[in-house]
Amino acid sequence: MKERLTSLDVFRGMTIMFMTIVNNPGDWGNIYAPLEHAEWHGCTPTDLVFPFFLFIVGISTVLSMPVKRFDQSILEKILTRALRIFLLGLSLNFFSKIHIGSLEGIPLMLIRLVFTAIITVLLLGEYERKKQLYAAIGLFILMMVLCFGGFEEFSSVRIPGVLQRIAVVYLIVSIIYATTNTTVQIIIGLVCLLGYWALMTLVPVPNVGAANFEKGTNLAAWLDNYLLPGHLWVTSKTWDPEGILSTLPAIGTGLAGVFTGKLLTNKSPKNKKAIYLLSAGVLGVMIGLLWNDVFPINKALWTSSYVFYAEGLALLVLGVLYFIVDVLGFDVWTRPFVIFGVNPMLVFFFSGIIPRALNMIKIAQPENLENPEAGLISWLYTHWIVPFFSEPKNASLAGALAYLLIWFVILVWFDKKKMIFKV
Repeated sequence: MKERLTSLDVFRGMTIMFMTIVNNPGDWGNIYAPLEHAEWHGCTPTDLVFPFFLFIVGISTVLSMPVKRFDQSILEKILTRALRIFLLGLSLNFFSKIHIGSLEGIPLMLIRLVFTAIITVLLLGEYERKKQLYAAIGLFILMMVLCFGGFEEFSSVRIPGVLQRIAVVYLIVSIIYATTNTTVQIIIGLVCLLGYWALMTLVPVPNVGAANFEKGTNLAAWLDNYLLPGHLWVTSKTWDPEGILSTLPAIGTGLAGVFTGKLLTNKSPKNKKAIYLLSAGVLGVMIGLLWNDVFPINKALWTSSYVFYAEGLALLVLGVLYFIVDVLGFDVWTRPFVIFGVNPMLVFFFSGIIPRALNMIKIAQPENLENPEAGLISWLYTHWIVPFFSEPKNASLAGALAYLLIWFVILVWFDKKKMIFKV
């Protein structure tokens, strides 16, 4: 029987809550440093959100398969879930590319929301597993045809993304876990991390020269641009922070979660498990910092040092939560975090859709000559939040917290209705 770990739900909920805050500031031009990604090398608290979530995916892989087996049924289940997660992420990138004739504003927003509703039913709805798989395969083929079939409006849809990487890592890590033992899994993890380090430090970059870790000129960037030209991160256009080659060490992040899941489900006393988690966390941070000297900690490149450093911190956070919640039994404070933790995909997907949709509703600002009309969310922020703060960064943070509060109210209602949305 599967063991329900409240500390893991709390950890997942904390991660989702922090993600919601950093992804939805009131003003992108005024953000406190810890709520921004590192400029390049280095690591801020914001840079920990994604690896923490991948780490949790690895743990959940173990918890969802208390008895290891691998057959057609299990493969279909894994493939279906991976495709649905991938397509949710890809749908976010499609949203702003949908155009119908000359429609704009609210009419176009409604068309895009109809598309979103169909996607939600197909990818978050509960129906027969085989039908879910067939629907996901059909939708995947359709989206690939739109991206690569010569349709101008979709010729620059970003293919990689956060959910897309989660899907790929989940797919690979689940199959590895189901078909191999711990020794093989450790070897695969080390090959991913050491192999990536070797590729990035030893292989010359075509048309550039020596191997390097700089923006746009490293091997990972070259591979992204070579295989997915025009379908990369809009900010860079020539490389992607969730690109192809850097997914290799991300598999190591997922496997770190698998090893943690195995620890949490073994028969050792709970207090010893907490000690193991904390000890492994300290070791991971130390390895990451030492490796940083020759392979800099960098989220955009997902360097191997970053894997150790981020997962070391994840183990420390989880270890503390596990001790407080599951060992000491002090859990009266956990409910708000659990509420966020049980519906992570719903929050991530619609946190991306809602701002895109509402900012298509334009409100006139005749008093603002530089910006005579603003999207609804921007207008609400400017008129309902900014006037109460003299410090722009405080106003921006208040906007993010207001958005988090709105989500909390929604999720409390879902919780009362016992509504959990799973892919």
